[in-house]
Amino acid sequence: MPTTTRSLQERVDAWEAEFLSEHATRSYPAMRGTEEPDSPLRTPFQRDRDRIVHSRAFRRLKHKTQVFIAPEGDHYRTRLTHTLEASAISRTVARALGLNEDLTEAIGLGHDLGHPPFGHLGEEVLDEALRERCNGGFKHNLHSLRTVDVLERDGRGLNLTEPVRDGILNHTGPEKPETLEGRIVRLVDRVAYINHDLDDALRAEILQPSDLPGEEIELLGPTGAKRIDRLVRDIVESSADTGDIEQSEEVGGAMLRLRKFMFDRVYLGPAARREVERVQRTLRGLFDHYMDHPEEVPAIDPGADLCQRVTDYVAGMTDRYCIARFTELTVPEETRF
Repeated sequence: MPTTTRSLQERVDAWEAEFLSEHATRSYPAMRGTEEPDSPLRTPFQRDRDRIVHSRAFRRLKHKTQVFIAPEGDHYRTRLTHTLEASAISRTVARALGLNEDLTEAIGLGHDLGHPPFGHLGEEVLDEALRERCNGGFKHNLHSLRTVDVLERDGRGLNLTEPVRDGILNHTGPEKPETLEGRIVRLVDRVAYINHDLDDALRAEILQPSDLPGEEIELLGPTGAKRIDRLVRDIVESSADTGDIEQSEEVGGAMLRLRKFMFDRVYLGPAARREVERVQRTLRGLFDHYMDHPEEVPAIDPGADLCQRVTDYVAGMTDRYCIARFTELTVPEETRF
């Protein structure tokens, strides 16, 4: 039996003082929008992680597109598998650099909770709809933060700590996260999706091995596992003594060129563009319908205006629920299969 009578916070504080980098974010004190007692068994960041994993938005990620819409095959990534891969890689980097693994993991698990259905195309369509009808726009990082702050727990939100909220908000966009842990997720998010989406594009035969940019593949590695290992080691080596999260010019440049290749050939390429009309018809059709029939929109946040309420509802849908709702609205019942 343990002989110590110290509290969890005392033990964690002592361990972090001895083993974490001076640049790491400490687990205590917990800075939340609404104060609440700390758990005697979990650190504040562990509680945030668990709240995210047990949320409805997290569960819906398993039926949201990463790149390929309704692919025929069991091995294609979804938004959930991307989230798990990005979180695991981020935690590896955090451990290697002596940073806070629990904070890194919580940000990684929560960063994409606000993604709409149908991947990149869905975000484009929803952004366009909001600009045309509401003088606004849609950014999934902003909606991820709204999801954890407002929409979860039937409108009460998850009351996450400030470092986790900051990491979710700034995992993409013009501003960097305040913490190094958040900056890890911001960079590793790209490491993860570039490589696993490349793997899926090859599996779907959208790309052939001969299509891949030779110089970048030669530098980073011939397989996804080798490329991720090369990129992770470069991040750790480049960041170890800088007080920031960085890449070398050579490896970072190669990754950015590979990312551009993926946007040109896969994310916004011919195969994806063939889906544009169907995604626009479905997602935009639902958005316009609910704008014209506000009585059908759930009142998750009754204080929000109509544009926000419709956005909350549509963005929260999984691909298959979105298709099902559109089918109900547009296809005569007797002709449905």
